[in-house]
Amino acid sequence: MKRLLAFGALGAAVAAAVVLSGVIPLKSDGHWAITHWFLDFTKRRSVATHSIGIEVPPLDDRSLIMSGAGHYDFGCKPCHGSPGMAPPPIPERMTPHPPDLRQQVGRWTPAELFTIVRGGIKFTGMPAWPAPERDDEVWAVVAFLRRLPNMSAEEYLRFSGSLGSGVQGSTVHGSEVLARCEHCHGAGGSGRAQGATPRLAGQKVEYLRRALQAYASGARHSGTMTPVAAALNAEQLNQLADHFSGSLVRPTPAVAPLSALGEQIVTRGIPSHDVPACAECHGPNPREKNPAYPRLTGQYPEYLQLQLRLFRENRRGGSEYADIMRTIALRLTDEQANAAAHYFAGSASEK
Repeated sequence: MKRLLAFGALGAAVAAAVVLSGVIPLKSDGHWAITHWFLDFTKRRSVATHSIGIEVPPLDDRSLIMSGAGHYDFGCKPCHGSPGMAPPPIPERMTPHPPDLRQQVGRWTPAELFTIVRGGIKFTGMPAWPAPERDDEVWAVVAFLRRLPNMSAEEYLRFSGSLGSGVQGSTVHGSEVLARCEHCHGAGGSGRAQGATPRLAGQKVEYLRRALQAYASGARHSGTMTPVAAALNAEQLNQLADHFSGSLVRPTPAVAPLSALGEQIVTRGIPSHDVPACAECHGPNPREKNPAYPRLTGQYPEYLQLQLRLFRENRRGGSEYADIMRTIALRLTDEQANAAAHYFAGSASEK
């Protein structure tokens, strides 16, 4: 035992001497082969263990893939490249360098990809998802990554919204800021991705301003929106809110069945469950109750359902009015939430 302790102490002393000497190079010129194998093996075992028990949702929905592609284009492409674009040269000099994901996605199951995207990887520069409350956003990126290996350059441009944003003539200072918004929200904020992101055109300016401020501060959770909003200065934030609210025409409402249940909830509420009429705050209503309450008519039903679910699970955050919506969302069944969302989507929009 004494001999083992002596060897251990000697080993520790040698290791300390090597570290203190400064002879270990820190320059980013790659790992030894044995080091690379050991780190990769450790990574794979860790991801496999931490992905045990993760329930994978359906990932084939086109809107989910488009939402993930929009984030990838801004958050991931600068390091990993994209179809039609090789990995950028500067990240190639990192150790380890960010891999071409088209060649790597097949190594991982959807649950393992979720673990990586959500948690990041230490010592690699791969960050964790900025909003751990939003698993739905992480799954959107996973849905996109599963399609990435077989995606053509043209498909990538369509899915990510990079084909053009129609920002010519914009009064927003710095058209690249507006282009970034339209990547996900469609030209003029008229919508894209069938509900993965909301329509912004014609929304109340006060609501848009407050939403951007909440995203920037982290009060409203989103790993996609928080980095975008946090990069805006006060002038850009106000210009974007004014642009989408006042300078554009409201989009054509989505086609959706107007059920009797949806009409009841929106126009009359459910008094027996203390659920007020949605229209009292969100329209259509000739009287504007509060400029900070968003208009919901003509909005994608999938987006509205997602917001109700996030409120119910206390994963949305936002303004000082968030607790009001959380209480209401908890009193709605899935059927009732679905009916109300579709009613709003199919209702005539107000100016």
